[in-house]
Amino acid sequence: MTTAVYPGSFDPFTNGHQDILERALGIFDKVIIAVVRNPGKNPLFTLDERVEIIKNSIPAGSNIQVECFNGLLVDFMKKVDSRIIVKGLRAVSDFEFEFQMALMNRKLNPEIETVFLMTSADYAFLSSSKVREIAVLGGEVKCLVSPYTDEVLRKKLAGKQSGGENVEKD
Repeated sequence: MTTAVYPGSFDPFTNGHQDILERALGIFDKVIIAVVRNPGKNPLFTLDERVEIIKNSIPAGSNIQVECFNGLLVDFMKKVDSRIIVKGLRAVSDFEFEFQMALMNRKLNPEIETVFLMTSADYAFLSSSKVREIAVLGGEVKCLVSPYTDEVLRKKLAGKQSGGENVEKD
């Protein structure tokens, strides 16, 4: 059984992420969505919220697992006994960064391979940061995320705007 790991911050999980997941499932027997706590980012959603959003946005199935992790991806890969990383690419600018990450991961563990999947043309423009920006400015994101994500995103932003609690940092 071939297990691939699809890592990312997924803040929030978009239809573009869903597209890459579905295509990875067509190649690998199992995909673990690895939600990373990235200290360099200030996420809108907590780590637990992001995991919950993904679990409620993807089809239920034994060949999809959602986990969170801290630290190095190569350490997580060893823990889940996988040597394949799946990354989605939208543009050449994505490739530069992801190529460097793939080489570094391979340097840290020569058994690890990174597989790049080009996004579908329908999602080439889509990023979590753009979804957050549009939502914060009051725009519609229903066509960019799952219905569950849209609902959670609207509730989160309504809470922030009405003087609710600050967003919890990871």
